[in-house]
This record gives sequence, structure tokens and C-alpha cells, in this order.
Amino acid sequence: METIYNTIGTGYNSTRKADPYIASRLLHFLKPEPGKLYLDIGCGTGNYTIALANKGVGFVGVEPSDEMLKEARMRNDTITWLQGTAEKIPANDNSFDGVIATLTIHHWANIWQSLKEIYRVTKPGTRLVFFTATPRQMEGYWLNQYFPGMLRSSIDQMPSFEIINDELIKTGFEIVITEKYFVQDDLQDNFLYSGKNKPELYLNNAIRKGISSFAALANAEEVEKGLSVLHADLESGQFIRIKEKYENDLGDYLFIVAERSAAG
Repeated sequence: METIYNTIGTGYNSTRKADPYIASRLLHFLKPEPGKLYLDIGCGTGNYTIALANKGVGFVGVEPSDEMLKEARMRNDTITWLQGTAEKIPANDNSFDGVIATLTIHHWANIWQSLKEIYRVTKPGTRLVFFTATPRQMEGYWLNQYFPGMLRSSIDQMPSFEIINDELIKTGFEIVITEKYFVQDDLQDNFLYSGKNKPELYLNNAIRKGISSFAALANAEEVEKGLSVLHADLESGQFIRIKEKYENDLGDYLFIVAERSAAG
């Protein structure tokens, strides 16, 4: 996955920006305090790291991709940017007072090892805030209609809520809050289901290039065929009926907030 993000790193920020609403919810759940230090795991080009740092929060970003880090450093040279993975964070024990992980857990090679490492570098009482999607939520995306193979691969790499919960408990964390997120019309971060209400976004190659599922998991023939059918359905009005078929109340993504015991 590091190779993929090195490839899509160039131009990533043209389609992937920190969404103000998502950033505000990350801030709300993290509950940062002045003078403390927080970690963004899988920070990419630093979109959310920088957005929260601009609110006065002390942040360090960790990211495996050279290209992504190069861009992050160019955008903000006051934040500490470290090359590393969730499984191997280049930081001392008890370094951080809180952690965010935005649309990254599905890229972790080993969730248990990653959470164990997060436990190591955080202090007692730390909050860990995930923004992710569950397989069940993703099965409700209308994208399944047009790109079934790609969505199947995307769903297969996504850990379920139950797995995340079990691994958090094993490593000394406890989920304290969950909150569903439904894609909003003014969303500024063009991740996988950002086009839920604006399907024409997927016809834009630059948008698709910034989405790891299209960049890494898609079959070119399926994408070409799916785009052709999507375009035809938009022209005919058939898309409205397709979208209605997939409507649900599961949420499109999920905030998961876990806490490390204050006892240690």
C-alpha cells in the first residue's frame, strides 16, 4: 500500500482536502488539551493533521509513504512528520496524549500489533479516534451496482466493527462512543463514497486517482464498463432508482472513540 500511495501522492491534495465537518468531529471526540501532544496515524499529506494543528492542537504525523510525507512537509514545516507504520511507530513509550486514525485502519497489516504499538506510545487515559467504514456499511453503497469486484475487494480488506472492538479490548482500550456519518452534499474530502449524492464525481479521473480502491483494487475493464453504465443511467434517470435501492440507515462511515484505561 505504501507503493500505491507513493504513486497517487502527486496531485492527491487536489481532490482530498480536510473536510471541515469531519475535522470538527475529530476535534470534538479527541478533546485535546493545551500543551499536550497528539498523533495522527496514516496522516497522508497531512490534511487532517494540519486542520487540527491550525486549531492550536500539538500534532505529530506518521505515514509510510515518502511522497505523502514530502507533500506534508512542504505544506507545514512546523509539524513533526515521521516515516513509519501503525505497526512500528518511531516514537518513545508514553509520548502521546491522544491519537486519530482517519480512513487508515484497513491499510494496517496487523490490527493487534498496531493497537499494541499505539498503546505503547500513548499515556494512560489516552483517547483513540477512528474514522472508518465497516463492511456492513460498505455493502450498502450503490457503488456495488457498478463496480462489484472493486467493492468486494474493498470490503474484504476492511475489518468489521466486531473485530476492531475485540482487538481494542485485547490491547487495553475500550470503546466509549460510536457515531454514524452520512455523506453530506458539501463534503470536501473525495474518499471512496464521497460521490454518494454526486455520482458524476466518479466520471472524473482525478477523483478516482485519489481513491485507493480505484487506484489499487480496481480492474480497468470493470471500471470502464461501470463508468459507461453509470453515465448511461445518469442520462436516462435510471440512477435515481438504483440509488433508492441502496438507501439505508446504517451510516456511510463511522466514528469510533476508544479510551485507554487511566490506570495504566
